[in-house]
Order: sequence, then structure tokens, then C-alpha cells
Amino acid sequence: MSQELLKIKNLEVVYKTDRGTAHVLNNISFSINKGETLGLVGETGAGKTTTALSIMRLLPKKTGFIKDGEIIFDGKNLLNLTEAEMRLIRGESISMIFQDPMSSLNPIIKIGEQIRESFEIHRPDMGKEDMNKKVEEILEMVGIPASRKNDYPHQFSGGMKQRVVIAMALACEPKLLIADEPTTALDVTIQAQVLYMMGELKDKLGTSMLLITHDLGIVSQYCDRVAVLYGGEILEYGTAEDIFTGKDHHPYTMGLFGSLPDLNKRTRRLSPINGMIPDPLNLPEGCVFHPRCPKCIEKCKTIPPQSITVAGEHKIMCHLFGKGESHE
Repeated sequence: MSQELLKIKNLEVVYKTDRGTAHVLNNISFSINKGETLGLVGETGAGKTTTALSIMRLLPKKTGFIKDGEIIFDGKNLLNLTEAEMRLIRGESISMIFQDPMSSLNPIIKIGEQIRESFEIHRPDMGKEDMNKKVEEILEMVGIPASRKNDYPHQFSGGMKQRVVIAMALACEPKLLIADEPTTALDVTIQAQVLYMMGELKDKLGTSMLLITHDLGIVSQYCDRVAVLYGGEILEYGTAEDIFTGKDHHPYTMGLFGSLPDLNKRTRRLSPINGMIPDPLNLPEGCVFHPRCPKCIEKCKTIPPQSITVAGEHKIMCHLFGKGESHE
């Protein structure tokens, strides 16, 4: 049986702003097993990055607050740890690849020194020579010649910078890697190379991964399980097979699939989901998706739906599945 590495239970996160309280994550729950990749999918503003920052305990100090819930990592509730204890976990056991490699690297420090910093913090017993040797090994592992360890970030292309960021994240061989839109700024060819490399390294090191993306193609290729996030709620959750080949889906998931181009059909326009993602300062009553839902019924406007298990691990939060019936 697979062992749970990360379990998020009933997590609620709010941001305090001048305009009021933004309810960014609302009672979300999911888990990641050891060696598994979970894809967290949704539109911009759905709460994906906030989920990652909550796990890392890196929410903005004066505005972001975890209101309720648990984040259990390797048997420990991260929300009960002190900041000093969390610092020992970040980079050592949990690492994060941020969206923009351009802003993740210090422009005035050589990349070798930036990678070595992880060892200085988490492996203080290592000698300087061992650290330098390890830095060279990691650079080679991500496809960068060890001789470039004395180069500065501006001497690398976007794709190479992202490889450096991945090398930094994997330096201490963490148990969990959080990749927040790791290929957004890259062209398609480099995207494929970086994703392939991440998959290879994940398998080699036995690392679990939370892959945050809006690209369903990436999810279908690299993820074992999928959580579909919208308006701070997980509307659908299941294995990749459930999401991509199952017959039952949340209307929002169907909308995401419908907005993808189909190579077998000639069409003048894509089919986007009508409307806009809800304002977390003023979330709609009932189902959070009902203002945009083509299958909305009267109860959707006032009564929040419950999460219904349609088969195995496959769960859908929708009134249409309240009696277990299928809806094509």
C-alpha cells in the first residue's frame, strides 16, 4: 500500500485587505502519497499558489492567515511548528520551484554559491570540498556543465535558469517537491525538456511532487492524481484516469476540457468558459461555480454542494451527482 506523505485536511486561508477579507481557500482536503505526483489544476486566481505557500508556511505575514485546517507532513502538523522548525524543513524535506526563474535567483551571486547555500544551511557537517563536489554533481544532473558553477544568472537562458532553480530545489533530495507553474515562462520545446528532466529526477530520488499548472496536457502526462481547484474549493478529485477517461465530471472540469483545441475538428474559435472567476472578497452563495455553470439548477444558487464519491477515489462536488447518477 502507498503511504501518505502529505495530507491537507479542511484547509481555510484568508487574506486581509483594505477592501475586506478575501476567502482564498475554503475547506480543501487532499493527500499525496510517497513517490506520487498530484496535479493541482485551475484558472488563474483559483488558489493554487496560495495552497503551495500554505504548505511552505510562506504566506504574507501581515495579510495571509491560515484560519483553520491541518497540514500533516510525514506525520507532523506543520501548522504547530515554530518558524525555526519550519526553516529546517524548507529546502531539506520540502522544496518549492517558484513560477518565475528570473526572480528566484539572486542576480549578483554565482549560481554555484546559490546552490551551495542549501548545504550550508541543512548539511553544516559537510566540508567545503564535499559541498563544491555536490554542487557540480547536481548541475550535471540537471544538464548544466559543472564548469558553469561560477557563472551569474544573467549568463543563462530562461530554460537554463529554470534548470538551476530545479537544481537548488533538489539539492538536499527533499521528500516533497512543489512545482508552481514550472514551465510557464518557457517555450514549448524547453518546456518538454524541463518536464522530462523533472520526471526523471523525481523517479531517481523517489521524491513526491505537487505539480501546479493550468495545462491539462502536462497533467495527463505526468500526474498520478488530479485535484481541480476553483474559487478556493476542490470541485473534482481523483486519479488521472478518472479525470481524463472517466464518464462523470464536474461541469467546470468539462469546461476546461472544452476550452482545449481539438486537432481532429475544424473550428473558428475555442470554447471558453463564459464569465469570470469569482472575487474571493464576495464569493457567490451556494455552489461557487453556479454563475458560470451551463447546468445550473435552482438549488445550486443557494445550497453549497457536498463532495460525492462517484467511484473509488473519484469525488465530485456537484448537486447533479447527489443521487449517484451519471451525467454525460
